[in-house]
Amino acid sequence: MSYKFTEDHEWVLLEGEVATIGISDYAQGQLGDVVYVEVPTIGDEITKGDELAVVESVKAASEVYSPVSGEIIDVNSELEGAPTKVNEDAMDSGWFAKIKVSNSSDLDDLMDEAAYKAFLQGLDE
Repeated sequence: MSYKFTEDHEWVLLEGEVATIGISDYAQGQLGDVVYVEVPTIGDEITKGDELAVVESVKAASEVYSPVSGEIIDVNSELEGAPTKVNEDAMDSGWFAKIKVSNSSDLDDLMDEAAYKAFLQGLDE
């Protein structure tokens, strides 16, 4: 079980056929202090690449895109009252949604942690 990443800085942790999705530590650092998070609705179907959530910070509003297709089976409703969880622990308690994945091959084009770190180094150059 390991994290996979998109070039838009979303992360996915797949457990069985359930993918937990959030934004990377790098992304929350770029956003600055998160002041609002809009999570999706449980039961909605989502397609890879569709808007999954909206994150607003003191700097900007940013869309979070779903790296997988499937049904939203859980959302992190704690973020509505405590959006700073995204800043405090983006890779764990700051998750946005859990999706029952309809096609596990959606993860095939995502980066593992080593590839994502190399990708981030390329951004800093």
